[in-house]
Amino acid sequence: MSGLQAAWPPGTECIAKYNFQGTTEQDLPFCKGDVLTIIGVTRDPNWYKAKNTVGREGTIPANYVQKREGVKSGGKLSLMPWFHGKITREQAERLLYPPETGLFLVRESTNYPGDYTLCVSCEGKVEHYRIIYHAGKLSIDEEEYFENLMQLVEHYTKDADGLCTRLIKPKLMEGTVAAQDEFSRSGWALSRKELKLLQTIGKGEFGDVMVGEYRGTKVAVKCIKHDATAQAFLAEASVMTQLRHNNLVQLLGVIVEERGSLFIVTEYMSKGSLVDYLRSRGRTVLGGECLLKFSLDVCEAMEYLEANNFVHRDLAARNVLVSEDNIAKVSDFGLTKEASSTQDTAKLPVKWTAPEALREKRFSTKSDVWSYGVLLWEIYSFGRVPYPRIPLKEVVPRVEKGYKMDAPDSCPPVVYDLMKQCWTLDPVMRPSFRMLREKLQHIKAKELYL
Repeated sequence: MSGLQAAWPPGTECIAKYNFQGTTEQDLPFCKGDVLTIIGVTRDPNWYKAKNTVGREGTIPANYVQKREGVKSGGKLSLMPWFHGKITREQAERLLYPPETGLFLVRESTNYPGDYTLCVSCEGKVEHYRIIYHAGKLSIDEEEYFENLMQLVEHYTKDADGLCTRLIKPKLMEGTVAAQDEFSRSGWALSRKELKLLQTIGKGEFGDVMVGEYRGTKVAVKCIKHDATAQAFLAEASVMTQLRHNNLVQLLGVIVEERGSLFIVTEYMSKGSLVDYLRSRGRTVLGGECLLKFSLDVCEAMEYLEANNFVHRDLAARNVLVSEDNIAKVSDFGLTKEASSTQDTAKLPVKWTAPEALREKRFSTKSDVWSYGVLLWEIYSFGRVPYPRIPLKEVVPRVEKGYKMDAPDSCPPVVYDLMKQCWTLDPVMRPSFRMLREKLQHIKAKELYL
């Protein structure tokens, strides 16, 4: 594809920048914002063969679409890139130099702890407005009240409403990237107008999980209202843009509202969590073949994470979802990080977490392997809670002395053997997900699960 760009390989996802009606029968019409998958090249380097989300195929003009990229600046993404934290009045004035009317930033108030200050450049000088925090609301004039700083800033960008000027241009804090711009640039921003929220299917500490429709497709939506929580979820969304595998719950896109709400839109998994699925159906419905298939589905997802140097850190049957056609997919990437980072252990599920991760905060693919062993035990016990009849505070001391759970009733010995290998105390001696997958495939091929 000389002159235009290097050819995108088949499987590349791209997003439409404009509407395209098509002029011949071979063309695939699309609307701005549609996601298309490249399936091949054509003789003309300016055209691709592609398919849309409902599987229709045709040719598309290359300059009408942009390639979707993984969002890499996870730690630097900000919903409030104009917020500079604890800086002094003088530092704020230096940052707003050279003067430009409407250039602004927000800082923590130095004179009134708990309040904020809006600093605005106007006709060559900087005005400082105290933002009063009262009864959970924010206000500058005590007439208009706002839930959070984003709502306040949004209001004054539309209308000066008593300030010396309306807010025109944010002074970004060094090293931050405006989340909305980054998701748009990389092709992951969806339109709020096209999202219909239908009903709540789960409540989390961060907000609701809802079923919705996006352009006629059923989707699941995490609705995160609170600005601080939403900020934390940006990292999860940016991890999900980098991961594409049939056994990982797929991100469809992200909506960042100016008012500080964040919507993470993913594929809808109609059969809910694996743990509920196992408990509600039980032995009479689910045979050995089905249990082995779920074990393999999860293992393949984890092998993909392993190969891409991601550590999940919260693998458990409650974080695996089941699709309409009974495919198990790993979800909940809230704790997923690049393999090198450490993390606060206060929130960790003790019964699923490897001893070295609890003790020394050492997380690795091998600590995920430990959790996978516990997940296998959950699958073969039809969703029982691990370490039955052992008080929670005794679990870790007993495990560290080498205690391993017994095999669930009628669990095939070859599968129990894999669980025990996952629970080797020395992480180095645990198998990799690749080895586990090969062993499970062998068990399947030889029908050793029967």
